Amino acid sequence: MKKGYISKRLLRSILSIMIIMLIVFTMVYTMVPRENIFFEDSTYRKLSSKSDDKTEYVYSTWEKLGYLDYVRINDYCLTLYQAGAPEMAAAVAPDSPESQDFVRIYTEKGYTIENYLGNGRYYAYKDVPVIKRMASWLSQLLVIDTPWSVQDENNPELPRSLSLGRTPTGGVALIGSGSTHKYLLYTDSRFPWLHQNIIKLNFGTSYPTYQGLQVMRVLFQTQGTEVKRHVVFETGYETESGINFGTLKYKSVLDRMDRKKFVDNYADYEVFRNQPSMIGTSFRMGILAMLLAYFLGLPIGVLMARNKDKLVDKLGMVYIIFIIAVPSLAYIYLFRYLGTTLFNLPSVFTTYGPGDVRSWILPVISLSLPTIAGLMLWTRRYVVDQMSADYVKFAKAKGLNQREIFNKHIFKNAIIPIAHGIPTSLALCITGAIITEAIYSVGGMGKMLPSAIKQYNNVMIVALAFMFSTVSVLAVLAGDIVLTKVDPRISLSEKAGRS
Repeated sequence: MKKGYISKRLLRSILSIMIIMLIVFTMVYTMVPRENIFFEDSTYRKLSSKSDDKTEYVYSTWEKLGYLDYVRINDYCLTLYQAGAPEMAAAVAPDSPESQDFVRIYTEKGYTIENYLGNGRYYAYKDVPVIKRMASWLSQLLVIDTPWSVQDENNPELPRSLSLGRTPTGGVALIGSGSTHKYLLYTDSRFPWLHQNIIKLNFGTSYPTYQGLQVMRVLFQTQGTEVKRHVVFETGYETESGINFGTLKYKSVLDRMDRKKFVDNYADYEVFRNQPSMIGTSFRMGILAMLLAYFLGLPIGVLMARNKDKLVDKLGMVYIIFIIAVPSLAYIYLFRYLGTTLFNLPSVFTTYGPGDVRSWILPVISLSLPTIAGLMLWTRRYVVDQMSADYVKFAKAKGLNQREIFNKHIFKNAIIPIAHGIPTSLALCITGAIITEAIYSVGGMGKMLPSAIKQYNNVMIVALAFMFSTVSVLAVLAGDIVLTKVDPRISLSEKAGRS
């Protein structure tokens, strides 16, 4: 592989992702009416009779979501007078000199000036260009936690330091003070045993569904009911709790129970639950389906090729044609009916939950059915093509037996294009299976993107588009690299090209 090829491909991959994201931002923020984001917002509906409060809520929300820059006359007057000063009440009036200056200044800046219907006061707004909106989103995408991350006016003497210590569960930890997370790096008994809170992805806050939760938390937090255990807190307080000490975050205002449990302001936390996260559920189901598909699809495809036009080959082709011709919705329902009727397996994932093996059997097999058919078809084609190649005839002339020819030459060459698709298959495990998860009521990623689009959750749409496009683009690069490992004759250098 030519030196520097990987870096060039990575740069092209990043450029591809940026182009995709620009298209997504343009579609989401310019082609969909911004009023639609309030479709499931209960607060918006409650303010329907309060015009000024409703206007304030609408424009504040649009500003928070990056649609526009919103300035009130109150904001302008606070740059001139202190909050609560006698001059403030007169300055915000529509006929005041300050209001006239506000109109003039922001009109010159290209803002649209309007009045609240109730009190008549001025406010100004200006749409944020898509490029600027995307640049702002990207600039906040990567968050690095340091001892200077927390800026709390109520705690100006907050110590700022890093130290080595232990978590309450006995794990070794890098402990931060002044950082957002208390344990920046720590160990525990959960795979992968070493965890970090130093570098995080910030996709923003979900809205209107899962309102108030960070997108990453929505996707990665465990689901189900809290799993409690006996816990001894740092203060010595003992109770049954599902607290995950590794998630401890800074909390500005502590209540009575916080002071009872914690010795400092790191009192905000997540809890352990009895079901995996949405992305974890989809990934597990996808991995199992992929392993099953390769375990069955490859050998059956080879068997069909070695028995071309015989009974085994014809039966395999019947299955392939059935999967291709019949809509996936139909054969999944058919397979579910057979599984529940003949083997008494649960028809929905939630009957026994993710902790029971029976819950996974039908969804995993249903998800693997089309992949098995695809692998059977292409493996058969590649093997048949290789079996008729000239080098096979030459190997026979040299006296090699059929088994040696197949294992050392035919299968090795036929498997090359199949290996190229493995990283992409692995990447698809993250995105979830929309139809399969819907039919079996699996709480995974499959429902997230269509639900976000239906509910106008633009923050979630952008985050998922970024995740899926990044994983997909990098999977293509990984597939090319796999090719070079499977067959060293293949060169990915620009000079040699692909062979």
